[in-house]
Amino acid sequence: MTFGLLSRPAPRVALPGTDAGEAAARTPRIGNRALSGGLALLTAVIVGLDLLTGTDLQLTPLLVTAPALVAAFGTLAQTVAAAFWVTAVAVVTRLAIGGVPWDVISSLVFTAFVGLLSIGVCALRTRHAAEVARLRSAAVALQRQILRPLPIPTDQITAHGTYTPIEEDRLVGGDIYEVVQSPYGTRVIIGDVQGKGLPAIGVGFAVLGAFREAAIREPSLTAVVDRLEDAVTRQNAFAAQTGDTERFVTALVLGFDGDGRVRAVNCGHLQPRLLHDGVAVPVPLRHTSVPLGMAELSDEGRTAERLDFPPGATLLMFTDGVTEARDADGRFYPLDNRLRRWARRSPQGVLDALEHDLEEFSGGVRRDDIAVLALRRGTSAEPAPPVPAGHGAVRAAEVSGGR
Repeated sequence: MTFGLLSRPAPRVALPGTDAGEAAARTPRIGNRALSGGLALLTAVIVGLDLLTGTDLQLTPLLVTAPALVAAFGTLAQTVAAAFWVTAVAVVTRLAIGGVPWDVISSLVFTAFVGLLSIGVCALRTRHAAEVARLRSAAVALQRQILRPLPIPTDQITAHGTYTPIEEDRLVGGDIYEVVQSPYGTRVIIGDVQGKGLPAIGVGFAVLGAFREAAIREPSLTAVVDRLEDAVTRQNAFAAQTGDTERFVTALVLGFDGDGRVRAVNCGHLQPRLLHDGVAVPVPLRHTSVPLGMAELSDEGRTAERLDFPPGATLLMFTDGVTEARDADGRFYPLDNRLRRWARRSPQGVLDALEHDLEEFSGGVRRDDIAVLALRRGTSAEPAPPVPAGHGAVRAAEVSGGR
């Protein structure tokens, strides 16, 4: 699940015909030097055995496995070269051991046929890989166009963020975020659509559109969330008509007013983290309701609750691509342990450290998109009541947790 943007301006996405992903799809997985060495070794072994056995046992036709293997891992040019090489070796070997004309012709026809077949398979594989790369690039470009670049400054906060797409065929996620300055303060959302692919992106777009309008029109945060619920319900009704799967969206919606107050409505999303004065703690939300699109399954209405957000603190919001990242042994990413190390860093410093550490922890293997927002109170916002040094984050957790 997951889309978003980089905290730095997103790089310009290349057109499909020049996309780096498409170029990578046409890049050989084995170098020309290694390929030449492998072909030479295989040829020497098979031809040597063939010369030793004479005309009694023909082993040279076994060379046709070479272009077939190259077709699976190499480029079209490498496959053509392997096919020509094998055909030439087969003919020369038959002539060298004194084969009759029929043996020479049959070797030529057989190896040439298998070589052409290998070339055709390689061409189809390369074309399919390029098409997948173009589709993937279009989906990622669409995500990056619909979500604004970060950081986004408002009257109350500055929102930094990072987003790392999985960029795999049929695994385009549905992570969303948005920051809107409204007459009622700043409204922020981060969400995660169930499932993957273009249908998940469609649901995410519906939620974003509803949020951008409701954040400006609705005076209360719960009313904003009600409009989001309506948007997901309408999208699911349309999906049912078209035979697509109905989906839900986990979301965390925050509201920052001009007096330094922060309110939150949690729709089944992960709890945020508060970093302040060297302390990093989860912010427990007592009133966690069902995800968007599932309100009819619950008798309880959604409730907004207050959070403490001390000056100088960083409020971290994220999707499950962070917490569900795994290492080579299958262990989940220890987010809270890592955040304690970075609790005194700036929002951008935390994001940079988190992005680098996740890449190292997972060995570069991504199972989901990763979206993170790091919020810091703006200089124009009214300061909250002073909090004793070193106790800001802990006190915020206690207040929101009802202790």
